[in-house]
Amino acid sequence: MNLANWITISRILLIPVFVGLALYYGRSAAAGMPVEGYRLAAVAVFLVASVSDWVDGWVARRFNQQTRLGSMLDPVADKGLVLAALITLSTSWSADHRFPLWFPVLVISKDVLSFGGAWLIHFCVGRVIIRPHWTGKVSTVTLMVALAWAMLRLDWLPALVPVVVASVFVVASGIAYIVDCAVQIREGSEAGGRR
Repeated sequence: MNLANWITISRILLIPVFVGLALYYGRSAAAGMPVEGYRLAAVAVFLVASVSDWVDGWVARRFNQQTRLGSMLDPVADKGLVLAALITLSTSWSADHRFPLWFPVLVISKDVLSFGGAWLIHFCVGRVIIRPHWTGKVSTVTLMVALAWAMLRLDWLPALVPVVVASVFVVASGIAYIVDCAVQIREGSEAGGRR
């Protein structure tokens, strides 16, 4: 355990706090008496958790605290935060601040595909190598921006713009993971054939 990993764990622990605040706001809005304090608190927690994604990476690189545990926890924290926010906002917030149905379906499908690919690599090769790709990081950042955009109710650009940008990178990262899955299975098969 080191500082970078503690920051990542703190991000994971902030997820249920965010979900609770967002649900309370959604319920108050559904009752016709939206409590803006809940919304602003949810936004604040989400932004702190989002920024901590950059902070833990910087700390890990700057102080040479990169560990296998950190490489496993970081994507769990990222995906957990994004999926929790996406599902909560898509189901409990008022209709004018929800995402189009295809957006959460796309994001969740990509994550299911990623986990399925990891299982397939483990089944075929016996060992999964986590190879972060730049499209995955950009996908996470653009998803967080789209989520924050919806929660902050920014209107100087249509809400669909950050959603479409995030979707492009979600698809790109999905393709990158499919390619990496195929490469790892091929390399594992070739290595097995040489034994």
